[in-house]
Amino acid sequence: MDFTLWDIVRNLLTGLQWTLALSLVAFIGGGVIGLLVMTMRISSTSFWRSVARGYIELFQGTPLLMQLFLVFFGVALMGVDISPWFAAALALTLFTSAYLAEIWRGCVESISNGQWEASASLALTPLEQLRYVILPQALRIAVAPTVGFSVQVVKGTAVTSIIGFTELTKTGGMLANATFQPFMVYGFVALGYFLLCYPLSLSARYLERRLHASA
Repeated sequence: MDFTLWDIVRNLLTGLQWTLALSLVAFIGGGVIGLLVMTMRISSTSFWRSVARGYIELFQGTPLLMQLFLVFFGVALMGVDISPWFAAALALTLFTSAYLAEIWRGCVESISNGQWEASASLALTPLEQLRYVILPQALRIAVAPTVGFSVQVVKGTAVTSIIGFTELTKTGGMLANATFQPFMVYGFVALGYFLLCYPLSLSARYLERRLHASA
């Protein structure tokens, strides 16, 4: 089968859409779980702190590829049929949540103890202190590193091609094998990742400068 330039670009654009979709799912899901883990990490209860620390160290201390294999093949060993899409989304979500939890923990702990003490004097519970006093202040600090980490999430989606999920890298590999033009195909693949990641990197740097200037 002969591929025109438009055929190659059109297929890569489809793969790019799946890369973007997976990145969004992983980032949103990772944010929800990461917020929960972060709350446990700063808890006054040593048990929850230990659980959160173990969770973070597990996912930060092992390669994403190994986590992906464990989810994809591990769930299958339990007799559950799992699609590459679901396995990729689950593994990348867990990976993302561990890093976001640690990023946000650092932002929360950068708020002075006086803010906790002042909110405690208003008879707020620890969760109310976190929600109404600490998190609004930590949010400004957290925006830039959170946006910056989203670049790593986008690039991390490339690993999911190893289990057959047809995102940008997998699509590029199939097209390179079919067209025998790997240099051109992978050049377009690299351009696709650049178009996704570069605006995020610029946004992170802009937000960091703007928020630092307004601090």
